[in-house]
Amino acid sequence: MNLYYLKSFENYLKLECQLSENTIEAYLRDLKKLNEFLIISSYPETIKDIKEKDILDFLNYLNENFSIASASQARIISSIKQFYSFLIFENEIDQNPAELIESPKQSRKLPDVLSFEEIESILNIIDLSTEAGVRNRAILETLYSSGLRVSELINLKISAVDFNLSLVKVIGKGNKERLVPIGNDALKFISMYKNNYRNHHELNSQNADILFLNLRGKPISRIAIFQIIQDLCEKTGIKKSVSPHTFRHSFATHLLENGADLRSIQEMLGHASITTTEIYTHVESVLLKQTLELFHPAFTKSLES
Repeated sequence: MNLYYLKSFENYLKLECQLSENTIEAYLRDLKKLNEFLIISSYPETIKDIKEKDILDFLNYLNENFSIASASQARIISSIKQFYSFLIFENEIDQNPAELIESPKQSRKLPDVLSFEEIESILNIIDLSTEAGVRNRAILETLYSSGLRVSELINLKISAVDFNLSLVKVIGKGNKERLVPIGNDALKFISMYKNNYRNHHELNSQNADILFLNLRGKPISRIAIFQIIQDLCEKTGIKKSVSPHTFRHSFATHLLENGADLRSIQEMLGHASITTTEIYTHVESVLLKQTLELFHPAFTKSLES
């Protein structure tokens, strides 16, 4: 594959499609896999010349050799379609060979959700006598009270936190900006961390405005946050599969349970489509069914008989 195309495609994804860095990296990896397959399989000399059958052969090759999940297959097909759309945009080709290839149907897995009591138990077990403890409490309070993605949290800036209006300015997917409410407890622990610990680090200009730092004064990583949560869940005895994203799911589910409308939740989560947010209605349906089975006479009677 001509490296010119890849670089130009990367710029196209950034400027025209406004995709996130993570999505762009995934798309470029997918195209490199396609290119490698074409080379080892002696397919057409250039990626511009391949046909629908060549792409289907590539997808079959991945399925047979790597057992790729349906979500990954769907993304790979999306990567290829997007690339050929780019070539059409650049007047390099006339027709998209991947246009009629359908993505596999994906089951919509219900996200894991923590109860409010479970979240409280995680927060309360944190040791607040240390810098790491105060920072971790501030991180988890922020995740739960604002529903941020972990990528949004690690890039959150001090200047983006409005302590007077209880809002944070978040840069989400596609570099889209949104304002999200933040809870009083989160603000309290952010202030405690910022004023008592964070200000003791010597910071370069690049990190000066980043809110959450590791103990060496560098921006904290998503892996570190994942590990913090895993350690706390182990201490509290919570057996669920918990990640930073679980706090985001719990934030949305608890809002819905307490009467928030779906459009408001969509805005706070930064979902481009209401369809993405609608998964939380499925979560609530499961919870309602469980409640009925426990307490409604028609259900409890059938269980007893």
